[in-house]
Amino acid sequence: MKFDVKKLKWTREPKDFSVSDEKIEIVTNPHTDLWQRTYYHFRNDNAPVLQMKTDEKFFSFTVKTEFDSKHRFDQCGVVMYLDSENWLKASIEYENEDFSHLGSVVTNNGYSDWATTQISAGIKSMWYRLSRRQDDYCVECSLDGEKFSQMRICHMHKGDGEISFGIYACSPEDSSFKATFTDMEISDCKWLSHNGQAPDKNI
Repeated sequence: MKFDVKKLKWTREPKDFSVSDEKIEIVTNPHTDLWQRTYYHFRNDNAPVLQMKTDEKFFSFTVKTEFDSKHRFDQCGVVMYLDSENWLKASIEYENEDFSHLGSVVTNNGYSDWATTQISAGIKSMWYRLSRRQDDYCVECSLDGEKFSQMRICHMHKGDGEISFGIYACSPEDSSFKATFTDMEISDCKWLSHNGQAPDKNI
């Protein structure tokens, strides 16, 4: 499987964007977000996502993000959006001049969770790697594109068949910024089986 920009399809196309083989740029629209129910008791499902479909059961998708976010909750990263109530995303969310949140959200059957760690607000670039092993998924991050660290492992209740995956960017409050995505690659699954696990095979 190859990362081919011609296979990418928008869900909620933003007003300002550009797409080429080497680079994708998205200028976010204000008041756009992905979130469902949990804790905040609101639902928001209007962020633009740019994805391709696959039924491949074992693969990894890697992308580099660069961004000039400067307002609370501005974010961009990797996404697997199946429908409004089933999706996952990983990104850096700007919080203030001191720190941002590096984290991920997994939404199953209409309820979101949010797992984060604080990082310096001066970090304006991050690599992400989304890996699939059938209906289980791993999200990793890297500052240099070489050494990746695990952010989370999760199960997607509706992630066992054909899926859509790609990138997203949004600004939940009254702001806008430019997100740049480069070095997009699809490879064999880099999330390796553990000792004693059966060999990979599509079923």
